[in-house]
Amino acid sequence: MFEKLCSLRPMWYQVGKINEQVREIMRGHPEGVHFVCYSQGGLLCRGIVSSMNHNVHNFISLSSPQAGQYGIPRKWDRYMPANCIKTNIYKFFYTHFVQNHLSVANYWNDPHHQTLYRNYSVFLSHLDGSTPSPNMSEYKRNFLKLHRLVLIGGPDDDVVTPWQSSFYDENENVVEMKKQKFFQDDSFGLQTLYNKKRVHIHTFPGVVHKKWYANRTVFNSAILPYLT
Repeated sequence: MFEKLCSLRPMWYQVGKINEQVREIMRGHPEGVHFVCYSQGGLLCRGIVSSMNHNVHNFISLSSPQAGQYGIPRKWDRYMPANCIKTNIYKFFYTHFVQNHLSVANYWNDPHHQTLYRNYSVFLSHLDGSTPSPNMSEYKRNFLKLHRLVLIGGPDDDVVTPWQSSFYDENENVVEMKKQKFFQDDSFGLQTLYNKKRVHIHTFPGVVHKKWYANRTVFNSAILPYLT
């Protein structure tokens, strides 16, 4: 539905359009459905489960930047100074115009410019509770309807940065999930799910970003068990 350049449409726009189709599927399956969502699609699925009255049992997030992206794909190094882009692109991404027109900007989470992130982000910071939102109680209530949250990733992913679906501190050290402010504040229900043992984390080395959805080992051990 949102392939290639269409995937650059703003996140809330994509969530709204996908919601229309998902709602029909859920009506046809009142016993419940599962979400298997890959890459940016994992954030779209999170927007869906947070913003609608759903019957999603298991939400499987496959190599998705659930706490945001701060990095340029490694393969781009051969074409442009990726580190320079990473450290300066906030000037472009953290503007109202770009936030309203570009998906990647909606979840770009620069650890060196957190005030700008909270002030300008219109998608991820609202889902996390980093930016106050009148919808936060609804987002949390809907998120807690999940039976399980399954997070899948690995150290050889060459796109999602950091690969742990986590976040960097100001020194660009990875901050583990349980030390994240949104976890400790339980702003959207992640700590509650975790304490109820409804968060499952699977790590697979040796898998690059484009190979996750086709890897048989990943499917058999970290996806299929949650679909039965």
